[in-house]
Amino acid sequence: MNTSNPDPPSHWQQSTTRRLLKRLFSWDTARRILLTIGVVLTLFAAYYAEEDFRGKRAWEQYRQQAEARGEQLDWKALIPKPVPDGENFAATPLVESWFVRSNHLSRPAWKGDNYQQAYDHVVIADVKLDRPTRRFLDLVAWNEAFDVVRGGKMTGSQKFTSGKLDLASRAQAAPSVLDALKTNEAIFAELRVASQRPYSRYPINYDVPDPAEVLLPHLNNFRAICRRLQLKACAELALGRSDQALEDVKLSFSVADSVKGEPDLISYLVRVACLQITTQPIWEGLAEHAWSDAQLRELEARLQSYDFVADLKPTFDAERAWGVGIIEFVKSTGRLSGLDDSNSGNESALEQLSRIVPSGWFDLEQVSYCRLFGLGLGETYDPASKRVFPTQGKSNEQALDRAFEGRKPFETIFVRHQLLSVMLLPALTRMSYRAATGQVAADQAAIACVLERYRLANGQFPDTLDALVPHFISQLPHDVITGEPYKYRRTADGQFVLYSVGWNEKDDGGVPGKTLFDEKEGDWVWQYPVQSTP
Repeated sequence: MNTSNPDPPSHWQQSTTRRLLKRLFSWDTARRILLTIGVVLTLFAAYYAEEDFRGKRAWEQYRQQAEARGEQLDWKALIPKPVPDGENFAATPLVESWFVRSNHLSRPAWKGDNYQQAYDHVVIADVKLDRPTRRFLDLVAWNEAFDVVRGGKMTGSQKFTSGKLDLASRAQAAPSVLDALKTNEAIFAELRVASQRPYSRYPINYDVPDPAEVLLPHLNNFRAICRRLQLKACAELALGRSDQALEDVKLSFSVADSVKGEPDLISYLVRVACLQITTQPIWEGLAEHAWSDAQLRELEARLQSYDFVADLKPTFDAERAWGVGIIEFVKSTGRLSGLDDSNSGNESALEQLSRIVPSGWFDLEQVSYCRLFGLGLGETYDPASKRVFPTQGKSNEQALDRAFEGRKPFETIFVRHQLLSVMLLPALTRMSYRAATGQVAADQAAIACVLERYRLANGQFPDTLDALVPHFISQLPHDVITGEPYKYRRTADGQFVLYSVGWNEKDDGGVPGKTLFDEKEGDWVWQYPVQSTP
């Protein structure tokens, strides 16, 4: 055997795979790979640095310009100042109990009370009580529902309506209704004492990192109070007890106004709703000529103090700053806890994305949010002239639709930086609409009080509203939609029709739409049922 010759190379040694692997894992190859990775990382770092610089510069420029216009973009700067307990409407054991975290869902003030158990079973003409129905509350139906509740026999399917809205039927049912509401009398008494205090500051915990997690448990509770006071006042009026009814109405006003200074849009909307709830017993007392001249003067003065159009500006300022604060929170933490419904314990895709994009993109998100906010809000209302402009609002809404129209998710997130704007931007045109409905409700109720004072003095309503000035009122409020006087005419039965032209900006001759404050058709009308002819 010839042992001097080396073994021939194996198949592995001769294989292309071996040669390829040897080349791939050579020092030269490793050096090239590391160099490539370094270049890529450098490019990424440069890109992130450029995007961070671009976003920061854009936001600083926008903020400086906004602050020069007098806009406040720091939501914590808008938090109400503390109020001493002795001067604070909200410093009561009842209110403080609402802010105990374990009570947020159970609402202990209303758990099991007669009203709460009966409410879902009484058929209400307009369904929602935050819209005045312009018809008498069905006290007979409420009485029947309360009887079933007190007997412990209420079932989920039971509904109550009587159609008996004449004074005699309502007066017969009223004592039982008032008796059922005695379960809330301690609450009413506590708030009556508190309503004498000049200020209000609810114990809201604003000291949280995420503005979206600020809890407002009092809003549903005090709207619930206004609903109960509405029913109580209407029952008192049916029994001819206008003094007690007036006290209920005044307390309802105080409850509604207790959130006037809060820096959030929801509080504003609930305040408007509570004002509209409160106008129901005012309307019923006027329809039955139950209020005295002194009472009418008091109601008129309170109603004329409302300026929901002027109140829009601080509300919008706070809402814009709130959105900016949320975006800043997302930027600093990468969390969307108060915004992303898909987050149920595990990190959501949006949160994962927020952790890897350049921080400057959040600055650009803030710029987009503020600009789109301005686009939706611009020229939709004017506090100086106490006007709202439906046509402009509709135009702005279309402009916002175009701003978002046809955008792919990639473009929305990576090019336009509008992702959080899509999530946060409120329906701004709806806000001016709600302001208009609240202001018209207050104005019409005030004018109706003045008209009733004229009737008490002269035996009939005037032929024109001008007859009220200056003896009965120094200046008549104008329609926030047109800036012109409210439309008014006497009717053949000796009563009147008072109306705003409504959201369609068209005079429909006092013909209402499908709802009291219809957004598409008809006028916004205040009038009384035929059976209440003086």
